[in-house]
Amino acid sequence: MKIDLSGKTALVTGSTSGIGYAIAKGLAASGANVFINGRNQDTVDVSVRKLDGVGGKVCGIAADVSTAGGCKALVAALPEVDILINNAGIFEPKGFFDIPDEDWTRFFEVNVMSGVRLSRAYLRSMMTRNWGRIIFISSESALNIPTEMIHYGMTKTAQLAVARGLAQIACGTGVTVNSVLPGPTMSEGVETFVKDLARQNGQSVDEAAANFVKQHRPSSLLQRFASVEEIANMVVYVASKEASATDGAALRAEGGIVSTIA
Repeated sequence: MKIDLSGKTALVTGSTSGIGYAIAKGLAASGANVFINGRNQDTVDVSVRKLDGVGGKVCGIAADVSTAGGCKALVAALPEVDILINNAGIFEPKGFFDIPDEDWTRFFEVNVMSGVRLSRAYLRSMMTRNWGRIIFISSESALNIPTEMIHYGMTKTAQLAVARGLAQIACGTGVTVNSVLPGPTMSEGVETFVKDLARQNGQSVDEAAANFVKQHRPSSLLQRFASVEEIANMVVYVASKEASATDGAALRAEGGIVSTIA
């Protein structure tokens, strides 16, 4: 299968590093014109330069999508897209009794409302053009709520509900809305987390990563962290014309952690 996204414009939020950057790279390599997004202009510019020559044209927009104002500014700079990847997100291990109200609000604004606001801005024009892709980067934590960060799990479950509802709104059009659920993935942020664990426990990074999976995701069939490229491969396919019959789905790329068939 050859995925060709030539002529399509894609926006990937939170894409200066990690899974978002890998998705942006994969979309560009498939011919899409890709807009990198992050909060810091210098970081955005660096990421754009790194992707120069990968395939489709790559540009950048600095905007804080965790705020209504930031989303409004982004949409003003880029009024229409064909492919919207709602990837921006934060996580933080913290015990339930230590999570203050403001953390619950902050996680919801970043992980959920960014996708809500941008989907509201772009979905109608996608439906008018009768083609579009909206993809929420959720997590297996949407189904297996992690006790070490319940506030994060809550936002990932909320993304599934939003995505399914939007898919139903776009019913019968050429627009699809889906969620992709990664499991533990070795992005830059997670790598820092694993290195901290290694220091705390007097282990190597590889030992800390393996022990994390065994302790916190024992049902994993993969028995390791996924790479960002492995997640991006799923997302690029879902964004393609070839995935036209995949709609309203929660697509698992979590290495078999969720121990159900469906």
